[in-house]
Amino acid sequence: MGRLLAIALAKRGAQVELFDKGGPDAQHAAARIAAAMLAPLAESAITEDAVVRMGIYSLPRWKSLIEDLSHPVYFQQDGTLILWHRQDASDAERFASHLEKNCVNNAALHAPQKLDNQALRNLEPGVADRFNQGLYLPNEGQLDNRQLLDALAFELANGSVNCHWHCETDPELLRSLGLYDQVIDCRGVGAQSTWNKTRPALRGVRGEVLRLYAPEVKLRRPTRLIHPRYPIYIAPKENDIYVVGATEIESDDLSEMSVRSAMELLSAVYTVHSGFAEARILEMATQCRPTLQDNLPAIRVQKDKGLSDLIMINGLYRHGFMIAPAVLDCALEILEHGDSKTALELGLNISKEKIATGAEVCV
Repeated sequence: MGRLLAIALAKRGAQVELFDKGGPDAQHAAARIAAAMLAPLAESAITEDAVVRMGIYSLPRWKSLIEDLSHPVYFQQDGTLILWHRQDASDAERFASHLEKNCVNNAALHAPQKLDNQALRNLEPGVADRFNQGLYLPNEGQLDNRQLLDALAFELANGSVNCHWHCETDPELLRSLGLYDQVIDCRGVGAQSTWNKTRPALRGVRGEVLRLYAPEVKLRRPTRLIHPRYPIYIAPKENDIYVVGATEIESDDLSEMSVRSAMELLSAVYTVHSGFAEARILEMATQCRPTLQDNLPAIRVQKDKGLSDLIMINGLYRHGFMIAPAVLDCALEILEHGDSKTALELGLNISKEKIATGAEVCV
């Protein structure tokens, strides 16, 4: 969010400075670990309608945002494939019914398509020998998050943004300097001390992912496996790279991946495609998703006499890439007009509270 906002504001003529605890490679950012799937219908099974609306809004916006970058970023919109083993057919039926109901309630969603074995073979031949049926969710997509972060870093370096890498700072300090009209706090979990002054609102939710090199596997689109214990996702990137994840643990622990998680992820991904048996494990990574009490994103605006305005953006949780353009546009509207019509339409929570209070963007 910090990088997207800094670039968007600089292009609009603002004088922008960006402060980040990390470096341009984003090595310690949650955004670097994500699978970056853009799947509002698939996520509608477990999240609120507001997040789904933000995801639908963001899909075409990602196209335009990426087209404006100097470096190419892998973007795909070939849908999502849902698979399940025979013993989990009842769970799959409930899942499909839930999605169909959501499509009735939201006409912007594309109805899921049930696949028999031949239809599955035509769509994703690599899994048709192991699965007799599936569910196809059209119009959903993904992008390469690491390519995007690198492309945004290039734009920052070659634009008019003054970047302070490896520079952890306090938004309250920046506000008190009198140098900026606005300070925008986009630090994710790093902003806990700011968000939690009045109540424990912001927490980290641990996630664990594998990055595999699997040239024998030729999945064409993000694939999810319905399973009662580990409902994994497999996101194929360019050059035979696959991002595999499932775990969601209520903890802010950033230690290495557990043996149990690694075994479950690897076992599950092998049941999807036998070619994963010869895959090479490139990375086992963990990070914490910044999550508010209701698991929904929010923007807080604080205005204090004699200080810069403070805008806090947080709580993107597991949907960060899916909804980022929507949150970006709402933040830009707040900066320009003091409020956001788009936020009202999408259901993004905007509050104007008296709360005193990485990347902080200073305008």
